[in-house]
Amino acid sequence: MPQGFRDYSEILHHHALVRGGRTAISQGNDHITYALLEENANRFGNILKSSGLKAGERAVIALPDCPEVFYAFLGGMKCGAIPVLLGADMSQSAYEYIFDETKPSALITISSSDAVKAGAYALMPTLCIDDRGYAEMSEKASASLAPSPPSADGVDFLIYSSGSAGDPKGVPHSQGDMLFCAEQYAGKILNMSEEDVVLSISRLHFAYGLGNSLCFPVYSGASVVLPPFNSGPADIFHIFNLIEEQRPTLFFAVPTLYNMMVKTISERISFPSLRLCVSAGEVLPAWLYNEWKNMTGLDILNGIGSTESLHIFISNRTDKMSPGKTGIVVPGYEARIIGKDGRPLSSGKPGALLIRGRSTAPFYWRRQDMTAKTMLDDGWLNTGDVFTEQDGCYTYQGRMDEMFKSSGKWVSPVKVEEVLAAHPAVLSCTVTSHPVEGLMKPLAYIVLKSGCENEAGLSLRMRSFVLERLPSYMCPVQFIFTEKIPKTGTGKINRVLKIK
Repeated sequence: MPQGFRDYSEILHHHALVRGGRTAISQGNDHITYALLEENANRFGNILKSSGLKAGERAVIALPDCPEVFYAFLGGMKCGAIPVLLGADMSQSAYEYIFDETKPSALITISSSDAVKAGAYALMPTLCIDDRGYAEMSEKASASLAPSPPSADGVDFLIYSSGSAGDPKGVPHSQGDMLFCAEQYAGKILNMSEEDVVLSISRLHFAYGLGNSLCFPVYSGASVVLPPFNSGPADIFHIFNLIEEQRPTLFFAVPTLYNMMVKTISERISFPSLRLCVSAGEVLPAWLYNEWKNMTGLDILNGIGSTESLHIFISNRTDKMSPGKTGIVVPGYEARIIGKDGRPLSSGKPGALLIRGRSTAPFYWRRQDMTAKTMLDDGWLNTGDVFTEQDGCYTYQGRMDEMFKSSGKWVSPVKVEEVLAAHPAVLSCTVTSHPVEGLMKPLAYIVLKSGCENEAGLSLRMRSFVLERLPSYMCPVQFIFTEKIPKTGTGKINRVLKIK
């Protein structure tokens, strides 16, 4: 594992010299070695420089997961640009909002993305990697690139977070943040090494996916498997095939996907290559951990992180699994739980979780209002999450802005969702608040598992299922069956939009 390197250009150059012939990225039949990864990152940096991009200017990367994300991201930072990571499937209005906020000087995307229209509207130089011109430019560009000096303000790239509601927020991070997460979490919790092969279903423009597929494996000299270029939503059987064919040692996913996997396959299944499965992004209920363990024989290492902290700051351990709980603080971070008065709470009492560590973002991009609420004095970050702590182990209770009172008592939508998701007919679900005669009550939206019908009496049986496990004030007053649950741009449940 690299030690003493200042940035990723130094790490990448080290790998190119020491393990240049080893695979860094696999996607379908394409296998990119570490030597070729450095070459192509340098070429991309030179392409950006030749287009007139200056140090400190933003370059939007709006691509599906593919090796070019690595080239543009690493090459962009090496030439002094500030990459802005986005997906390729956002709406034109969403791109226009972010372009107006970040004022980028270049756009890297694909020709079918609405980013092209938004870029034209903003009169922005655009490079489509699926155009013939890109291949010609890459071939002509030099494979050698002198690194630019570090940014003066510590902003090396931007990644966007929308949370569960509201406009997306630009979160700036430095390469030092990447190094810190790789050292503390990938190194000390996952024990990642150059022998590992990583498969992450979370995409590269999410903080979770960026760490899993880029920051950690490149730091460690490991190999990463990317789903096929331009692939659509995760197909469960395709994921099973990827694991069987590519033989990853580390698998990263979110609880929703683990749930779909256990409800798709009813018999035991073996993944002999995997040494560890990891979950974050949502709550991992104890029942889901146990079902996955029974089905595969593998543990799921549950944890929580955020875009603002770049990756996971509280996690279970391989030698200390606590199903249904988030875990203990990752080395290098601190955590505290406070009440409404800002004072620390005693063990077992729910309150706002604050964390502190060297990977937390200093501010939101051009959002002073949100910065003041989240980035607090002395380096503390208000996560917006409600937690309890007992004997050093933390348990997630819900989002502060999503909890509501019903019959005078607090309801955590997440806790109701955990119970509903355990019902054998439920594939996925979400719970929101809904006014009934002037009072807020829980309301459930449910996607049924394939083969299960919305037959007469199903709502009543689900109500009985919930009441056996939760108090009556937490039981949904209505169960609405729908075809899909709306998500935000970062893949989280959107509790603001109406579900049709």
